Amino acid sequence: MPLYECVFIARNDITQQQVEAIADQVAATVAEGGGEVRKREYWGLRGLAYRIKKNRKGHYMLLGIETPPAALNEAERQLGLNEDVLRMLTVRVEAIEEAPSAVLSKRGGDDRDREKSFRGPRPAGRFGSGRGGGRGDDREEFRARGRDEMDMSMGIEE
Repeated sequence: MPLYECVFIARNDITQQQVEAIADQVAATVAEGGGEVRKREYWGLRGLAYRIKKNRKGHYMLLGIETPPAALNEAERQLGLNEDVLRMLTVRVEAIEEAPSAVLSKRGGDDRDREKSFRGPRPAGRFGSGRGGGRGDDREEFRARGRDEMDMSMGIEE
């Protein structure tokens, strides 16, 4: 039997249990047609790239399905009729991977990605924030000297 991966996005105002119920409905439809759902991953509530039916977020679900094409067509038809499903995409694959998908492995990820993204404190730039309010110059040679030395070099007396 052919293998498929189906990802669907459900509205953000339903619960995770309702998303699981939609996946159960797909699994029941596929089982009636002689197939089975071999993989099931809930990716969570994630932001959408653009608004879909006034929604900015959606619940993502991945299903790995082994089924005849007729049962898959019926499952897709029912997903399309469901008002809670915003989008779906089904792709035929050569094999269904048992390992977690890239989305789950990246989200659960280790701390290396976070360490790379941290840049540390911002270095002193040529221009300040404009809120310094102090006299003098922001250049390094003036910051290295003490305040009194700077005032004396600029000819300022108190």
